[in-house]
Amino acid sequence: MKRFSYLKARGVAEAAQALAADPQAQIIAGGTNIVDLMKYDVTCPDTIIDINGLDLGDIAVVEGSLRLGALATNADTAYHEAVQSGWPLLSSAILAGASPQLRNAATNGGNMLQRTRCYYFYDPSTPCNKRRPGSGCGALTGVNRIHAILGTSESCIAVHPSDMAVSLAALDAVVSVEGPDGQRDIAFEDFHRLPGDHPEADNTLKRGEIVTAITVPANQFGQNHTYLKLRDRLSYAFALVSVAAALKLDGDRIGTVQVALGGVAHKPWRRKDVEAQFVGQPANRETFVAFASALTEGAKGYGQNDFKLDLAPRAIVRALEQAAAGTPQSQIHKVVA
Repeated sequence: MKRFSYLKARGVAEAAQALAADPQAQIIAGGTNIVDLMKYDVTCPDTIIDINGLDLGDIAVVEGSLRLGALATNADTAYHEAVQSGWPLLSSAILAGASPQLRNAATNGGNMLQRTRCYYFYDPSTPCNKRRPGSGCGALTGVNRIHAILGTSESCIAVHPSDMAVSLAALDAVVSVEGPDGQRDIAFEDFHRLPGDHPEADNTLKRGEIVTAITVPANQFGQNHTYLKLRDRLSYAFALVSVAAALKLDGDRIGTVQVALGGVAHKPWRRKDVEAQFVGQPANRETFVAFASALTEGAKGYGQNDFKLDLAPRAIVRALEQAAAGTPQSQIHKVVA
């Protein structure tokens, strides 16, 4: 780890200005990701801007919507009474991720901004367009079992690792940011990027912008939802495929369906055009199979991750069946029934 300067920010504006002024500066909050990246020499900031003292840790229901401060921890969010009662899908997704120790430290803003766990990204001796643009993608023909099958490019097939972000995508969250040009809101579906020709850019933040809050609108998914996470071991493992599924039923038919996938793309994968096609359809296995096929249309494997081409649709069907039955996946007893 190289030497760096340290700035304890006294306000969001000061932190944003310092971040904008130094291209090699980075923000630290919980530190559960950036410290690892610094230890591995994946990222080598000249300046670390500490925002932990800022007043961004609130969790509250405001005019029916859930407002999450960027510095509220994942643990405080998952166990908050308002979250568990009004947004249980979000709580379940957070509890599916990491370990209790990490959730106690990790912040909501940091969770969304965490970097991929691609082996090549974490190894500076290997080619990685995300870490060093123009160097190539070692995963394309290398070890790619955990990698993407949707939204990929010849530049990058890495996946976004967050569980929380998958549920936020399914729940139509909005991200509030502040930077040198002022404040703005970003629809969650527009916050993260697909890799394209510039996989080094994970999101649509402008230089100097800092996430201050996340707003999740009111919903009617308290009963019919699930977060299903399939992985190599039952705890402390990233998703091979995950599904955040939310349904509103109209009798035995679909009134609303909102589904996002994790572990399969550079960002949480959701297609509202597909969801719209299935409104009014019977909420049964035949419909769910057709939905899964449409949602994963165009999926492409790269050898070792070809199994995801079958696993992802099966996971979607299972998740929708759980949601329709009102039997969400337990994040304590994790064996899928």
